[in-house]
Amino acid sequence: MDETREETVAVYDADGDVVGAAPRSRVYAEGLWHASAGVLVRSTDGNRIYVHRRSDTKAVFAGMHDCLAGGVLDPGEAPLQAATRELHEELGITGLIPTPLASASWDGEWAGRPMRCHLFAFGVSYDGPIRHQAEEIVDGWWWTDGELAQRLADPDWLFVPDTRVLIPKLLRR
Repeated sequence: MDETREETVAVYDADGDVVGAAPRSRVYAEGLWHASAGVLVRSTDGNRIYVHRRSDTKAVFAGMHDCLAGGVLDPGEAPLQAATRELHEELGITGLIPTPLASASWDGEWAGRPMRCHLFAFGVSYDGPIRHQAEEIVDGWWWTDGELAQRLADPDWLFVPDTRVLIPKLLRR
């Protein structure tokens, strides 16, 4: 892809400080530190979480399940801005201000390459309609924390690995 037309991502250092920007493909190919923000959607009674399956065409973690609607931070974008943007883009939810839930850093691997990301999780309470962005999400449903935890215990159930580091801070047990 022509880098002049490719999406640019904010690049961070290991300590979580912004140090520049780079094309998304370079960030993923070289395992550069970057940041992502995601939103956990709970029912207004607090008893259910919206879980979804990512499309098979996603650049990373294609076809895997997740419980955060989210994405990478653009240059100059704050985590809350990214979370609000992604909530609207991926699930069609607007008019809510996500509240901070947890943060973590993930230094892992994807497709045989290093992947390093500072993660920011936010939450909203919501019972309204959900509209998936077809390029990003192919299906979704509501589960209790226990149902999600049970699925996460199955090593064959594909779940986004960076969200996994936040699960202990997000689930109510």
